[in-house]
This record gives sequence, C-alpha cells and structure tokens, in this order.
Amino acid sequence: MGYIVKPLVTEKMNSITEKFPNRFGFIVRPEANKLEIKKEVEDLYNVTVVDVNTSYYMGKTKSRYTRKGLSKGQANAYKKAIVTLKEGDTIDFYSNI
Repeated sequence: MGYIVKPLVTEKMNSITEKFPNRFGFIVRPEANKLEIKKEVEDLYNVTVVDVNTSYYMGKTKSRYTRKGLSKGQANAYKKAIVTLKEGDTIDFYSNI
C-alpha cells in the first residue's frame, strides 16, 4: 500500500532543502505512521532514512466575494512528512522529467 502521495516541492520546502541538503518533504496519507513512511522512502529512492518528522494540516475555510455573492469553499487537509536522510544521500525529484 502506497503511503506517499507526492513529493512536496514548494518555496518553503526548497529553502529548507537548501539549508539542510539531506531533508526532503512529502505529502503522505493521514493513516501513515513514521515507520511506514521511512520504509517506503527507502524502498522507492534507495536511500537511508535517519529521521522522519510528521505534521497534520487541517483544511482551511476560504471565502471570496464575487458578482453572484459570497462564495465559500474549503482547502483540503493533508499530512506532511519531512524526511532526513543519511549524510551524502540525496533525492532528485526532477530526474524523470
């Protein structure tokens, strides 16, 4: 069962990766725990994972005013995992493009 949904490639995550070259972010399924995330990253990318930090983001409600009135919606909730790799290991997300 795949717990990793997609790699997290944002400005904030890129700045963390520039500061610490062995940390990478992933959006994972909410039921995944740290051990399952560690095993899947090691299997997919052939690297050694030292540490996994997870955080859960609740979906925020958003509204905007339009011609037809107030339009409301909600952003999706997701779980984020920041994976620390062994010194010298790296992941290239852009190699398959």
